[in-house]
Amino acid sequence: MSGKGSMRPAIILFARAPVPGRVKTRLCPFLDATNAADLHSAFVRDALELLEKLSGVADIELSTDVETDAWQDFAVARSLQGQGDLGDRLFHALGTALGAGRPRAMVVGSDSPGLPAGYLAELLRLDTDTAMGPTEDGGFYAIACRRTALGMLNGVRWSSPDTLEDTKHAVLSCSLTAGFGQPWFDIDEPPDLLRLRTLVDLPRHTAAWLASNEARLSALPARPDPQNARRFTKSK
Repeated sequence: MSGKGSMRPAIILFARAPVPGRVKTRLCPFLDATNAADLHSAFVRDALELLEKLSGVADIELSTDVETDAWQDFAVARSLQGQGDLGDRLFHALGTALGAGRPRAMVVGSDSPGLPAGYLAELLRLDTDTAMGPTEDGGFYAIACRRTALGMLNGVRWSSPDTLEDTKHAVLSCSLTAGFGQPWFDIDEPPDLLRLRTLVDLPRHTAAWLASNEARLSALPARPDPQNARRFTKSK
């Protein structure tokens, strides 16, 4: 028989199929639907290559919203996300992995290019029931669990400035402990693309997309009072 002690953690990358008009829609009309889908595909490729760096300590899985032939060149386990809102799908993925005997399970988003692998490794090491990696917009780039409880993701206002705080409140209300890792950022709005230029060691697929879209980027307005993105580098 196999118990939790003989199994490795699971890291599950959540990604939508790269269907034009269904991904990165907040970047339109600055980008056309096809260009936005190409950027999303690049983000997912870079995220998969990032997670390969953690394959020595965890098993990697790609979980998509619908069946897709995209990213077949990556030799990772694949699954389909469950039904419902993001909270339902996260709870299903985390619970399924833990129910199979994993000592810890983590779901990672695909919208944080340049995220250091060490930030994810830190979340796996935190000695709490849940651990989240905060993003500047009030959400999180990953959530790791060693235990789950019904209701731990209820009432969360997803895709809002309150997502992280709501999740923390829901987790604590279920008598689970919560920890937090290092902050990073998401790419959701057109001005966010300008931040990619400030990253040290840009992930290669994102870098290739940026290079082929330099003219578009030069027309982007800067976000008012931008935060200093230079602190978000792998050198830290």
